[in-house]
Amino acid sequence: MASDKPLPFAYQFAAGAVADPCDVHSHDSEALPGPSADLALRYPLDVVKTRVQLQQGKGIGDEGYNGMMDCFRKIIKNEGASRLYRGITAPILMEAPKRATKFAANESWGKFYRNLFGIAKMDQKLSILTGASAGATEAFVVVPFELVKIRMQDRASAGKYTGLIDCVTKTVKNEGPLALYNGLESTLWRHILWNAGYFGCIFQAKSLLPTAIGKGQQMRNDLIAGSIGGTVGTMLNTPMDVVKSRIQNSPKIAGSVPKYNWAWPAVGTVMKEEGFSALYKGFLPKVLRLGPGGGILLVVFTGVTDFFRKFRADRGYPS
Repeated sequence: MASDKPLPFAYQFAAGAVADPCDVHSHDSEALPGPSADLALRYPLDVVKTRVQLQQGKGIGDEGYNGMMDCFRKIIKNEGASRLYRGITAPILMEAPKRATKFAANESWGKFYRNLFGIAKMDQKLSILTGASAGATEAFVVVPFELVKIRMQDRASAGKYTGLIDCVTKTVKNEGPLALYNGLESTLWRHILWNAGYFGCIFQAKSLLPTAIGKGQQMRNDLIAGSIGGTVGTMLNTPMDVVKSRIQNSPKIAGSVPKYNWAWPAVGTVMKEEGFSALYKGFLPKVLRLGPGGGILLVVFTGVTDFFRKFRADRGYPS
């Protein structure tokens, strides 16, 4: 991201992975938390998002949720604060390979499309196409983790699973090993839309921002561009996130067809039964995570790739 000349694939993959679980330090020892460093702070928002998305119709009574704050309050009141962290093991294990795949695939697809279309540099349309392709690649990595996370977060599963391993074991035993990839299609659409919006907006926002002079201004531009990209990506993919949550939380039962099975028909079902606004259930907690998170992710990834560029240059490797 920091240079027009991409790093080799292995470095891009490593940069994406390192950008998650670690803190990245600049020359003056100022620490920038990677997305996994603040996962513990952001994860309750994900639990609230999932609870609201899984709720069909309006929230009624003590078990219904009328919004983000109402959901927070009722989870803490009725289930205890620890419930806001149920299922966190899955995203902890998922974050590094997910982000590594996202950025490495984005660079690799970019190189492929530039060669395919005979284009020397990235433009807006190519950034969107490359981001969408990277999102599709990323989806194959995250589906099993997402399924386990969704089922652990659901209130109805409180007494069903004791933890991640128990959830995987029971899912495979009761529904077969392929059940871990339930919701693959909707996950593909979710990641295609988010990554297309994210990387497309980053390219456009950076072209409109003042040229960065020095690391401080580069970090500022990355934070702004990444936050805009994360927000737009969330606006585009929330309907698919809603149906993905419902599809993955629907166990496969022999001889029956789940109510939510395929992505676009499920979108139609939600709209018909609950209205268009239901497709944006959980949007507020989701955008509060992924808007700023997209900015932080880009800042950290850029910092790590700059480090790798300097590392290679100091050792005389070809650029």
